[in-house]
Amino acid sequence: MPTSRFEALIGKDKLESLKTKSVMIFGLGGVGSYVVEALARSNVGKLYLIDYDRIELSNINRQIIALHSTVGLYKTEVMKTRINDINPKIKVEIFNERLSSDNIDYFLRMSPSWIVDAIDDVPTKVLLIKKSLENKQLIISSMGFANKFHPEMVEIASLAKTSVCPLAKTIRQSLKLAGSSLDVPVAFSRETPTKSNNESIRLGSTAFVPPTAGLVIAGFVIRNLIEMGDEIP
Repeated sequence: MPTSRFEALIGKDKLESLKTKSVMIFGLGGVGSYVVEALARSNVGKLYLIDYDRIELSNINRQIIALHSTVGLYKTEVMKTRINDINPKIKVEIFNERLSSDNIDYFLRMSPSWIVDAIDDVPTKVLLIKKSLENKQLIISSMGFANKFHPEMVEIASLAKTSVCPLAKTIRQSLKLAGSSLDVPVAFSRETPTKSNNESIRLGSTAFVPPTAGLVIAGFVIRNLIEMGDEIP
């Protein structure tokens, strides 16, 4: 059985319970694509994938769905094909859309068990976090992993207790101005970002830091789905 090793770890009842759970992932980049990969390999029953973008050559260094053969294709469609090849029983709904104030209520009304924010755009991240918290929906957000070399420094904490990460600071300030709570789990790194060596590419990336963040997020979500939840420091 494809999931026999995981069942050996968590037990049949918890493995079966994952079939009844759903996760909505916004953003299928270096972080989000690896979140989906791990959820698909862990028997989660339904996945909602939201991303408006197509795969580009520059994605190949860090996104699991990015290959020369997939350049130009929608990320959602390539990810769905991959999920179906991993586990054909998983229900997958895809949306080639950019999240906005016009459609966020439509997505959140689907009431997934968990929401994963792996979006790059700051205003959209703030909108998603704020709305999810207002709706009392479970969400974890990805902070900044560009210009970093140390995957071992990725961790999860409450947004209010993050440090070093420039994106986390920006999100904290924006949510405060919006009158929102900061009581949301996030994946972030305490590593001080380096500077890009290419003036035309401000945000460099590695094949190992964003994917690590994605797997850390997936682990957090899965543990909570099977009620082995973490205390957020």
